[in-house]
Amino acid sequence: MRTRTGLSYPNLTATTKTLCFSTKLRSFDTYCSHQSDKVDSPCRKRFKVSPEEYSGETPDYFDALPDDLLVCILTKFASSASSPAHFINLLLTCKRLRGLGLNSMVLSKASPKTFAIKALNWCDSAHKFLKLCSDSGNIEASYTLGMIRFYCLQNRGSGASLMAKAAIHSHAQALYSLSVIQFNGSGGSKTDKDLRAGVALCARAAFLGHVDALRELGHCLQDGYGVRQNVAEGRRFLVQANARELAACLTCPSASLTCSLLSDFGCNVPEQEPHPASRFMTEWYSGREIGPGLRMCSHVGCGRPETRKHEFRRCSVCGKVNYCSRACQAMDWKLSHKLTCAPMPRWPHLNAMDVDDYGEAEAGHS
Repeated sequence: MRTRTGLSYPNLTATTKTLCFSTKLRSFDTYCSHQSDKVDSPCRKRFKVSPEEYSGETPDYFDALPDDLLVCILTKFASSASSPAHFINLLLTCKRLRGLGLNSMVLSKASPKTFAIKALNWCDSAHKFLKLCSDSGNIEASYTLGMIRFYCLQNRGSGASLMAKAAIHSHAQALYSLSVIQFNGSGGSKTDKDLRAGVALCARAAFLGHVDALRELGHCLQDGYGVRQNVAEGRRFLVQANARELAACLTCPSASLTCSLLSDFGCNVPEQEPHPASRFMTEWYSGREIGPGLRMCSHVGCGRPETRKHEFRRCSVCGKVNYCSRACQAMDWKLSHKLTCAPMPRWPHLNAMDVDDYGEAEAGHS
């Protein structure tokens, strides 16, 4: 047979055809035997290898997640975190989580336990974190930072403004704290007391169901302190406070009815867990000096210090304890002071001015 160029193919003899066929057969047998060592069946189809497997790298599915989904997940985590360490450990996981974890939506929904910083761990970074949460619209952070600035850092104006920011958004604890400041004239002189403003703020907090505000308002109505005296109405508020206290105990599954706190209904109810701000102030002044002549509120769950001498009320029977409010006095009386209070003579070491100051500020038992 000739090609187009005029050349002709060589003529293959039968021997040559047999040799070529046997060579191809041996090559196929060798291939089959080689494949049989690798797989069970030489007829199995080869799988395609992905580029990631061929290069030895695994795909990063985390980078493919949208930011909105991660922000939603971080918001749920921040709202349920049980301590600051849990949230901080999440932020330290990677750079992307750190950036999204400081998103304003995440910080605005953070729970009080997320920024419940201990006084021993207080630093500029903790202060900035609380400020960032407050600027993001977190009302609890505004109140906590306001209390720390007002009572611990002695930045009265900034602390009061942060508490007022929380009170504008109907934060019951902030309303009650501002009422205590107005009742005592904290941060100023004795003439800075505004009893009417204190009663108004306390009434607003009581309307929101704050137990201490209900007690304070009830005692104010019974004693005619800052408001027209109405004993029956005051007693109604005190009964309502005890009813809310008992209801909170019965609805809490972890509460035990063996605590020494005795309500007016004759039932043993556990003491309320102190707010993170109150716990911080108690730890802050446990190893620090408040100031010459200044005292702490004797109620263990309060943590408020005096901002001037003779600011708090002193027990009119024993004169050994003092309270920032009637609510703290009533709670401490039920907890412990009822067992230790004993009459004693008038304090002879007080001068005439001190006696005049104490005469208006003395606290009687509920």
